[in-house]
Amino acid sequence: MKMRLAVAFIDEMNSCIVQDKDENNIRCEDEVLIKIPTGAGTWISARYGLMYLAFFGFVNIYAMRVNLSVAILSMVNSSFVLPNNHTNLDSECPASFNKTAKSDGDFNWDKNQQGLVLGAFFYGYLITQIPGGYFASKFGGKMLFGGGVLCTAILTLLTPIAAQTSFALLIVVRILEGIGEGVTFPAMQAMLGVWAPPWERSRLSSLVYAGVHLGTVIAQPISGVLCASNILGGWPSVFYIFGIVAIFWCILWFIFASSYPQECKWVTESELKYIHSSVKLHENFHVPWKAIWFSKEVWAIYMAIFSSNWGFYTLLTCLPSYLKDVLKYDITQDGFVASVPYLIAWLSMILSGLLADYLLTRGWLNTTQTRKLFTIIAFVFPAAFTLGTGFIGCNRIVAISFICLSLCFLVFGISGFGTNSIDLSPRFAGLIVGIGNMIGTIPGFLSPTVVGLLTENNPSRQQWSYVFYISASVYMVGAVAFFFLASGEEQAWNNVPDNDDGNQNLLNE
Repeated sequence: MKMRLAVAFIDEMNSCIVQDKDENNIRCEDEVLIKIPTGAGTWISARYGLMYLAFFGFVNIYAMRVNLSVAILSMVNSSFVLPNNHTNLDSECPASFNKTAKSDGDFNWDKNQQGLVLGAFFYGYLITQIPGGYFASKFGGKMLFGGGVLCTAILTLLTPIAAQTSFALLIVVRILEGIGEGVTFPAMQAMLGVWAPPWERSRLSSLVYAGVHLGTVIAQPISGVLCASNILGGWPSVFYIFGIVAIFWCILWFIFASSYPQECKWVTESELKYIHSSVKLHENFHVPWKAIWFSKEVWAIYMAIFSSNWGFYTLLTCLPSYLKDVLKYDITQDGFVASVPYLIAWLSMILSGLLADYLLTRGWLNTTQTRKLFTIIAFVFPAAFTLGTGFIGCNRIVAISFICLSLCFLVFGISGFGTNSIDLSPRFAGLIVGIGNMIGTIPGFLSPTVVGLLTENNPSRQQWSYVFYISASVYMVGAVAFFFLASGEEQAWNNVPDNDDGNQNLLNE
């Protein structure tokens, strides 16, 4: 299958605008002609095979991350969580399940303790972002990515034992899980930087990171079924099953994955030439730290990551509680309801990646315009629908629809700010994302804490509306910052000589 391209990007140029209609060629304004090898652009190539495998890696990563959000509803004794002064809230929205359902969970954790459990993961997740990005950019991402998933899988298997031993031990295990997973996103971004040709970055990134949402789609309903099943042992089985599946994936990853195209046993010579025709390789690794830290284009990415993660993590960790406490859904019996938004987000992410690359390859938008457009879509529409969720009362259909639409547009950000680090610096994309995710991890433990404080003594629709107002405001800050600060141009410091960091000259430009 031939790829029909109208625009390509060779090294740091954004000038290729004409394609030979009869041949799979790309012609640039300076008359450079690139011959795309036959078969190099197929969906069954080595680079796509790697991305499929990475996709399932993120399915496992997020399945292990979110399963606690559902399992905790069965782990906690709800009669302890909801004291008598909350009974007046029962009539606010009519229940959609039997109120005599099981409420005698094993643990007497209040809302603040539950928020601490759900947020503990992100304390560890923050620690390994920059080291993960640095080492992945320097040595390659295969071992870091696979090792991060393996570490998380083993700790997931130990979660039931930790919870039954002590609350403190559970917090420690969740922090260690975060440390393990903290390297995965920077490692994958570093791999995309050396595997993805510029005109395929959006689709390949979207393909890989769509696993985030499919993992959530799979984990929430299955976790609900497992929690309700006495045959499989109830809530502990959630952690055992997902942990075992992730270990099986790790075996496949270590066998088939490669950090660099030239190391891959499955890549053909024609595909290798195709990748190397546009992806610049560097033998040495010297980081222009000052240039990165003082780059307004990089900070546009950081602010966008923070804003996106605030809204996403609020839904990821707290949506089950909102559906249960306010809309009166029993997630352990109907976990599919909580997973519908992520199912739509999974499909939307893949389609948005294809759309972004289509706009680029047709020459309708340049890289900067594409990244800004998709980021604005990713923030403005979710802000509107998030605000609307706070005004629709107990209408479950409209509430779920608004949440679905919010996530549907939020994932457009992968083709905007999510891919932008590779545009700015393929060489240091993993490191940039590592720093960005460290900043973007703050909402992971801060947003559940805010939700806990707002809803602890009064889990009403009014209190939850404040949660939605805060998320919408943060979205808009991210949209404005990215619009004014971002760029799709490769930065000069991406090619800094190894014997001279060039920081001072770059800062003065």
